[in-house]
Amino acid sequence: MVRLEYRLLDEANGYPVLFYYDRIGKEEVSLRFACDYLVKGHVVYEKTSCAVEPGCYVIYVKRSTEEQAVDYEKTEAARWGSIQIELREYRDGVSVYPLVHTYYFKDDDDALLHLQSDYLYVDGREWEKTSTEVDEDRRVYVFYALPAS
Repeated sequence: MVRLEYRLLDEANGYPVLFYYDRIGKEEVSLRFACDYLVKGHVVYEKTSCAVEPGCYVIYVKRSTEEQAVDYEKTEAARWGSIQIELREYRDGVSVYPLVHTYYFKDDDDALLHLQSDYLYVDGREWEKTSTEVDEDRRVYVFYALPAS
């Protein structure tokens, strides 16, 4: 187990720690490093960079001014014990993104490969990634994508 910190990208205030996890697996750190956004406490944070420091992994974030947390009514019960990734269709100018498919993983490596992929295929259709997030409020990872031409 390792330590992970989310720090606010605020040099003037010494990059304050927003959130920390003292006992987190390297596999989950890898999954979080692969995400562009963090949703926690109904606030969206945008990742600016990641760092490996002695004894600690760090994700630097800033509060997103463009994105808002979404309350999806039809979210299946999620548990951190199994990894769940939602594929959602990204659309400009909307606040709710349609659910295309939900993946369930028992293996961290398979989930990580999906989050790092630029394209996913569902029912013979190709989807191109626009961004990824870890939504702690709903305990799910989200892969936002556009239908590929």
